[in-house]
Amino acid sequence: MARGPRITAWRRRWGPATATRPASSSSIVRATESVPDPVWIGAAVAVLAVLVPPAWRMTRHVVTLVHEAGHAAVALATGRKVRAIRLHRDTSGITESIGRPHGPGMIVTAFAGYTAPPLIGVSMMLLVLAEREVWAWWAVLGVLAAMVLVIRNWFGLLVLLVCGGGVWLLQTRVDDPEWARLVGYAVAWFLVLGGLRATIELAVSRRRGRDVSSDAAVLARLTVLPSVVWNALFIVVAAVCGYICWLGALGGAGRPW
Repeated sequence: MARGPRITAWRRRWGPATATRPASSSSIVRATESVPDPVWIGAAVAVLAVLVPPAWRMTRHVVTLVHEAGHAAVALATGRKVRAIRLHRDTSGITESIGRPHGPGMIVTAFAGYTAPPLIGVSMMLLVLAEREVWAWWAVLGVLAAMVLVIRNWFGLLVLLVCGGGVWLLQTRVDDPEWARLVGYAVAWFLVLGGLRATIELAVSRRRGRDVSSDAAVLARLTVLPSVVWNALFIVVAAVCGYICWLGALGGAGRPW
């Protein structure tokens, strides 16, 4: 397959313009150590995407997309039939599935939404750290392609196509693996941190009495546990995923866990 213009590595080696002798090994080591590790560059990008309000208003749609994908995947795994996924301009979404209205299948399906972004984020982080980012990106592309079959509104389809198009371009037009790795780190951190922020926003909505239709409220109706407990579990899952990413990043940067 013909590839587009090659994108050069984000790490560039700069040498003195008037060098008269090769650089010593110690200077090369110092120059290499001064280059920020891509895992931390990805983390910085993710933090900006999550904490800067204008950016979050846009990137929140990606978290919602993964949230609904989590509902759909677990619904299918538990024998339910996914009828529709809709994403809305206000960053909300809904997944409709057909099956028993109660029982373990419905419970794990409801629980899968808020836990999907951080769990997928930490999975991507581990794959990128293992230099298996190509597997991660093709898996993401496969999931997005499958979701086309159940997206039922134009805005949701637009979000899906933008995300899928970005992954496709990354896989087919970017020759340098450093870029794919950097983007993988950024997306992994973003899904974990974005998932954590979404759970905190849910807790704020619950305290204001606006969570009557949230996943935590649905789980409270399906089980004996109140919605505050389910919301806390969402936060714990996201926090643990963030901690695993942090440990993996320290190890990947050459420091002990």
